[in-house]
Amino acid sequence: MKETRYFYVPDAAHQSELPTDEATHATRVLRLKSGDEMFLMDGAGTFYRAEVTLVSNKKCLYEIRETMPQEKTWNGNIHLAIAPTKMTDRIEWLVEKATEIGFDDITFLNCRFSERKVLRIDRIEKIVVSAMKQSRKPWIPQVHEMMAFTDFVKANHIGKKYIAHCYEEIVRNDLFDELLSTNNPNDITVMIGPEGDFSIDEVELAMSHGFESISLGNSRLRTETAGLSAVMMAQLTLRKK
Repeated sequence: MKETRYFYVPDAAHQSELPTDEATHATRVLRLKSGDEMFLMDGAGTFYRAEVTLVSNKKCLYEIRETMPQEKTWNGNIHLAIAPTKMTDRIEWLVEKATEIGFDDITFLNCRFSERKVLRIDRIEKIVVSAMKQSRKPWIPQVHEMMAFTDFVKANHIGKKYIAHCYEEIVRNDLFDELLSTNNPNDITVMIGPEGDFSIDEVELAMSHGFESISLGNSRLRTETAGLSAVMMAQLTLRKK
């Protein structure tokens, strides 16, 4: 059985040529030729069945044969805001796995105890695209530039807002219980701190701006594990039945 090939082509319906990176993979790795079938995903909710019409050294042209709109499998919007880990491979692992599970936005936070204050967003975006194609997700998560914690907290976020932390002196509710008890939460934003956690002042500032204090269970989790757990909990409560 011939393998189904998927390519990410933003605005695919109004294009006739694969982007350079995708064309290189199609022509040099997969060695597609004129007449071969492939599937395109535009990252905005639609798959396309297409036929290769012309292949050259660095180009791959196509014609769309069928448009296949997809239905999102979860309600609302899942936004993860997280401080990058010191080791970039750990945050890259998180982005890959969260994309496979399904979420909508990720913002990287510069916090008081952050050990990494610079991150290559272009590399993160490539990981997102690869994971989106691998898991056949019709929507691509939006990757936002790193943002100061204070600026993020003060921004206008729609829906329910949560900050996860480990301070026992501040009352915390279980995130999963909170999501289950909220009728139609729709849009969810969850903040996850760096390896050293948020500062207590950051937690109090977030709470003063409407963020609810939450835990992710009884275990103490690494930053990337906490981020993935939050996405999974949101998926379980927002997924369409």
